[in-house]
Amino acid sequence: MKNYADKQELILNQITNKSFGRHNFSGYDLSEIDLKGLDLSGFNFIGADLRGTNLSGSTLTRSNLSGANLMEANLCEANLYEASLCEANLNNADLRQANLCGSFLWRVKLIGSNLWGTSLCAADLSEADLTEAKLIEASLIEANLVRANLTKAKLCGAILLETNLTEANLTSADLTWANLTKANLSKANLYQTNLIYAKLRDTIMPDGTIKEPQIVISY
Repeated sequence: MKNYADKQELILNQITNKSFGRHNFSGYDLSEIDLKGLDLSGFNFIGADLRGTNLSGSTLTRSNLSGANLMEANLCEANLYEASLCEANLNNADLRQANLCGSFLWRVKLIGSNLWGTSLCAADLSEADLTEAKLIEASLIEANLVRANLTKAKLCGAILLETNLTEANLTSADLTWANLTKANLSKANLYQTNLIYAKLRDTIMPDGTIKEPQIVISY
């Protein structure tokens, strides 16, 4: 590719060409490309290089980004409803206010990523690495976080209603004002976890006991 402008033009032409490979960009180098606000629903980005790519406000409903490299990508306000991001690398990505409801994020890497206000309702984040991720005021209703790593994650004010956190690592995580009503924390690691003012109504604790309504606890 001669330069960035040529790369940008070629990719955009292929995206807008409805007959191009059924929108198959598997393994493509799309790093640093501006794809802001585009409709990429159902596209195939398996294993693609999307490092630093601007996907803010884009629609990626049911797209497949499994194994893709999205380090430092901009996905702010993107619609990723039921998208597949299994084993994708989203370290230090910007996902503020994005819609990831029903998405598949098994073993995804989200280390240091910004998910402030992000919707992750019913998302599968089992075994995901969310170390130091910002999940402030994020919605994780009925999400699956079984064996997820949330070490030092910021979940202040997050909604974790009926969220499955079985065997999750919440070491030094900040859950101040978080809503953990009916959440499952069985065998979870709560070492130095901040639960001040957290709502623990009918919450299943690591030892299997169920917290009574209105309990406030800090570790």
